[in-house]
Amino acid sequence: MGLNETPSANRVHIGIFGKRNAGKSSVMNALTNQSIAIVSDVRGTTTDPVLKAMELLPIGPVVMIDTPGIDDEGELGALRVKKSYQMLNKTDIAVVVIDGAEESPEDIALIEKIKSKGIPYAVFHNKSDLLSEDAPQKDGHYYGSALNNTGIAELKEAVIKLADLKEPDKKIVGDLLDPLDTVVLVIPIDSAAPKGRLILPQQQTIRDILDAGGISIVVKDTELEGTLKKLGTKPKLVITDSQAFEQVSAITPDDILLTSFSILFARHKGILEAAVKGAAAIDRIKDSDKILISEGCTHHRQCDDIGTVKLPRWIKKYTGKDVTIDFTSGTEFPDDLSPYSLIIHCGACMLNEKEVRYRYRFAEESGVPITNYGTAIAHMNGILKRSVKPFKDIYKILG
Repeated sequence: MGLNETPSANRVHIGIFGKRNAGKSSVMNALTNQSIAIVSDVRGTTTDPVLKAMELLPIGPVVMIDTPGIDDEGELGALRVKKSYQMLNKTDIAVVVIDGAEESPEDIALIEKIKSKGIPYAVFHNKSDLLSEDAPQKDGHYYGSALNNTGIAELKEAVIKLADLKEPDKKIVGDLLDPLDTVVLVIPIDSAAPKGRLILPQQQTIRDILDAGGISIVVKDTELEGTLKKLGTKPKLVITDSQAFEQVSAITPDDILLTSFSILFARHKGILEAAVKGAAAIDRIKDSDKILISEGCTHHRQCDDIGTVKLPRWIKKYTGKDVTIDFTSGTEFPDDLSPYSLIIHCGACMLNEKEVRYRYRFAEESGVPITNYGTAIAHMNGILKRSVKPFKDIYKILG
């Protein structure tokens, strides 16, 4: 996969934050040496977060995030400030841009918020190139002018060093395979499947298998049984779309490992243990409880959509309870989770790890169990223990 084809979720997210007219957009343009963001002397030019996927060498594929000023005013301004702070939930590296040499109370509050979230950050004092050489300067802070391109090289070096601290990319499934291991991927083609293409988790999993030297065989659920009979040797693993878990489990012999794309991506994002524990809450659902089904992307809903149609139907059938189900998608995620007895999240292939971990952590702090599509479906079909057997540390949790 080329750098330009790297999915947004796999890119380092670099957020630029600060007050209105501090020069955030100018700093972003100077860092990238491109005119990504509109620059103006008018306060509050950036009214919504702007995300731009690009290459920032030597880091590689990144997403640059330009944000509205944290000191915006009025009713609309408060909404813009809220959006800016929400961007911290997906930021891997933060750059705080300060107008001049001294931090304002808003700047200090922002830096403390970034620290509390454990986000690596650098502070750039913009428009400070006229400071005298003996003016006091703080360690870890950088001084210069985006307009005159002074101090930008030092700031970029700081961002590069912070990027080096980020965890290396984890495998989706490749670490479970030896060269020439065969993996069968089961992909139903129904009314909800996109026309003429595979969805991102399927593409990424196939690529990960190839990178590990494995052999991937892609079949529809209706061809799985015949495929397993025709193979000369047993596959190392069968990976299925979650919605076909029940029939695929019935077809796949017990001595062949079985899991789903959704469960693999929960592991990849580092939240599989929480998802497995959260699935048990399905058994505690009562009449009048509210359940949130949340997806990390927005897409055209089909007549038999898994999130809005199939999953609610399966939940109501399994629990036998009269429940209310709410839906969110894309970047929207409630600020208040207290109304919910359970959250069921998608596989989150379109969200970066930072944001996925935030959502799970926020649910935990709110005392609301959270799981994901594949884990919930496996639990309701009585095959959750089997579906996490490939992952020894998680398998132990279920005894």
